Amino acid sequence: MSRVPQDDLAHVKGDEEKPLLDQTIPALLAKTVAKFGARDAAVFSAEDLQWSYAEFAGQVDRLATGLLRLGVTRGDRVGIWSPNRSEWLLTQFATARIGAILVCVNPAYRAHELRYALDLVGCHTLILAPGFKGTSYVEMIDGIQENPATRLAALEHRVVMGAVPHSGMIAFNDLLEDPDRNALDTATGALTPDDPINTQFTSGTTGHPKGATLTHRNIVNNAHFVTETMQFTQADRLCIPVPFYHCFGMVMGTLGCVSKGATMVVPGEGFDPAATLKAVSDESCTALYGVSTMFVAELGLPDFDTYDLSHLRTGIMAGGPCPVQVMRDVQTKMNMVGITIAYGMTETSPVSFQSAPDDPLNRRVSSVGRVHPHVEVKVIREDGTTAAIGEQGELMTRGYSVMQGYWGDEAKTTNAIDAEGWMHTGDLGVIDADGYAEITGRSKDMICRGGENIYPREIEEFLYTHPAISEVQVFGIPDARLSEVVCAWVIPTAGAAITEDEVRGFCKGAIAHYKVPLHVRIRAAFP
Repeated sequence: MSRVPQDDLAHVKGDEEKPLLDQTIPALLAKTVAKFGARDAAVFSAEDLQWSYAEFAGQVDRLATGLLRLGVTRGDRVGIWSPNRSEWLLTQFATARIGAILVCVNPAYRAHELRYALDLVGCHTLILAPGFKGTSYVEMIDGIQENPATRLAALEHRVVMGAVPHSGMIAFNDLLEDPDRNALDTATGALTPDDPINTQFTSGTTGHPKGATLTHRNIVNNAHFVTETMQFTQADRLCIPVPFYHCFGMVMGTLGCVSKGATMVVPGEGFDPAATLKAVSDESCTALYGVSTMFVAELGLPDFDTYDLSHLRTGIMAGGPCPVQVMRDVQTKMNMVGITIAYGMTETSPVSFQSAPDDPLNRRVSSVGRVHPHVEVKVIREDGTTAAIGEQGELMTRGYSVMQGYWGDEAKTTNAIDAEGWMHTGDLGVIDADGYAEITGRSKDMICRGGENIYPREIEEFLYTHPAISEVQVFGIPDARLSEVVCAWVIPTAGAAITEDEVRGFCKGAIAHYKVPLHVRIRAAFP
């Protein structure tokens, strides 16, 4: 088995010449600090904050000590609900230092989704920003905890970022204590690479998010191989405008930088094209991440030519197809000659396929590259047999990168991962004779909106809670900017009347903004 299909079968296996890393996240960070302690670790442009690796590790240990004294222990779930901030990064590595499981909460979640996610994992401590984009996180979690009918019994502590104190909550800075390195090293010494360390939520076809649970081994190695594919070294400086709560930001981004001693540059809390290019320019970034719509927005800035992008050489474009002209412009106008395309899913840590920096243009727009090291992928037909080269079927992934499982749901885990360890991705694709994969569709009923994966059933089940809605069908329709947008067809209950604006209004503020249907149509019946 090799990266190139054999015997005319769409079945490939990544290179195994270089061994997998048998390390925990804190061990990886400690090794990097020992080698590159004086080098820049992180720059948060909007916060005017910069840490060397030695300073960063010191801050991580301060927070980890505070969490230990708060009663957080190995295996406890610690939620992080925040946009891209320095506290997010510290929490990522502080929880790993003591073996707590970091639970990533989407900043766009509203009360309905937040409560479900935290309740599913039995969240012990929630670290949250005061709010984001006009939404008060403090008020939302207060509303959940002050209502006996919705109160989360397992949630013992709420820790809020920022300088303003909030009743019933612990100030984040009050957790930053003098490091107790004996206690920390004892906690770290008990960890193994196969311990679960991160849970990320993916929308589910049953209408509820599923908690994909990943281990140190999963994400340490994926971070390592993603950045190795781009030929990262300690001299690289990566601009990360993609969200931390996704694998794109926290595995391929922050953890990937730590695996090489490279610098993380974070432009701001959320994506802003001007802030992103300013950070690239000011910090002499060599690499940039984004989905194709982000690059389109950056290229479209009126003052695009005023930014110094001369240091850029590589990066990743993921989350959806890339138009040929966008790729040409990114390579020529942004100097990202070595930009790569990546494909994967949260359940596979995430990347399974990635193009190489020297792959020709047509390969980078027509495919998602070739299989990653130590990962095995095949395309299967509906009857379960392996497809031929060039034949469409469902992509199956096996190897170190496959998640431990869906938190608290053995049935869904067994349904997703078969007895031989194959993860059923639900994505349709083909693998050509050279081993390059192309994603051709989705067997799962999923909408891809600007890099966000949305399952219609989740929105449908929410809309069914409206008393005037009898039936609903949610689906995606093409969009030039976002790839797809959400559309809902609604049948009112007998004798009731509801308008399109009322449907959208019911959704706004109740579910994440990207799930709110852009188009609504009231129908008497479905075809």
